[in-house]
Amino acid sequence: MRSTSKIKIIVTFILILISLAGYSQSNNFKVTLDAGHGAHDYGAVYEGRIEKNIALAVVLKVGKILAATPQMEVNYTRKTDVFIDLIERANIANRFNANIFVSIHCNANRNTAADGTETYVMGLSKVASNLEAAKKENSVITLEKDYKQKYEGFDPNSPETMIGMTLMQEEYLDNSISLASKVEDAFEDLGKKIRGGGVKQAPFMVLHKAYMPRVLIEMGFISNTLEGNKLNTEEGQDEIAKAIADAVISYKKEYYGSGEVEIFEERPSQKINEKPLRDTVTPAKPKMSSQSAESAQTKKMAENSKPVFKVQLSASSKRLELLPKNFNGLKNISVSYENRVYKYMYGETADYDEAKNQLKEAKEKGYNSAFLIAFKNGSKVNIQDVIK
Repeated sequence: MRSTSKIKIIVTFILILISLAGYSQSNNFKVTLDAGHGAHDYGAVYEGRIEKNIALAVVLKVGKILAATPQMEVNYTRKTDVFIDLIERANIANRFNANIFVSIHCNANRNTAADGTETYVMGLSKVASNLEAAKKENSVITLEKDYKQKYEGFDPNSPETMIGMTLMQEEYLDNSISLASKVEDAFEDLGKKIRGGGVKQAPFMVLHKAYMPRVLIEMGFISNTLEGNKLNTEEGQDEIAKAIADAVISYKKEYYGSGEVEIFEERPSQKINEKPLRDTVTPAKPKMSSQSAESAQTKKMAENSKPVFKVQLSASSKRLELLPKNFNGLKNISVSYENRVYKYMYGETADYDEAKNQLKEAKEKGYNSAFLIAFKNGSKVNIQDVIK
């Protein structure tokens, strides 16, 4: 009997271990790494420096670092010199149920003096330089069979056509910007030049269909002899790979902790605060009669039922004082806290035209990735529904 009991205890213990192992594995932080181009698609080529080879070498180095990190799981769109359709790259990340998608490329320009890094998130920007970058990367689809049918009439020579195909996926934009910012911070620590003053948005097809936070990294210009030669060396690739891996690990720790991934459920406490913190102090109001108070309350409720627009400037894990000096001189800043992220917003108006002017002002102040959001009764709503 005792022997039977011991066997039962051992079997139960083994089953528990198996269960825990499966649970731990299923809660790993998953990263899909995408090396741009491949096979007959060489990407940019200058003086023997080939984009597809440099991108793959760096991706494999990033993957090696991440795979050695606890609770980190990595997969690749390609690990060899093969050609993968742009839409299939996103599908690989979706099937893997990746937490983030990182696409790695090299830049090039006819002006061989151009240098520096760029980091992009998916967005429907109309900035000419951003559209040109997307046009260059999106042109790869012409190498695919039946690309016109596959990409629903999207014209790679005119990235603006994507604006008519889909609405910007705001669901992942905040976290994408946060991840991209960490990449740029890591590059800055290396002494790399950050072109354009920060994270950019552009309609990249490779990012479009990936349903998770995602970024596209241009590591530097291989058309620039000095920068290109460094990217083409083992030392230069190790340096860039470590910076990208460090950014991913930092993002993972900030949003998912140092242990297992936490699953966040939608709860009222995690919604946008009805009264975001402001940089202004509300003066004390004089007391009023109950009738006046009721009338004022009715008026306030009617006003609150109207949708209002705000400009979202940035999303960060850091809590900043809501002072103009912290926001490039912009006043009327508010903040909300959601899923461990502080979202900083500028302005508040029920007038859509005025909101667009505020967005323009924010971008002129350097917030190139700013975008409009809408609220109704204190809760965030789909801005396209409000505009309609």
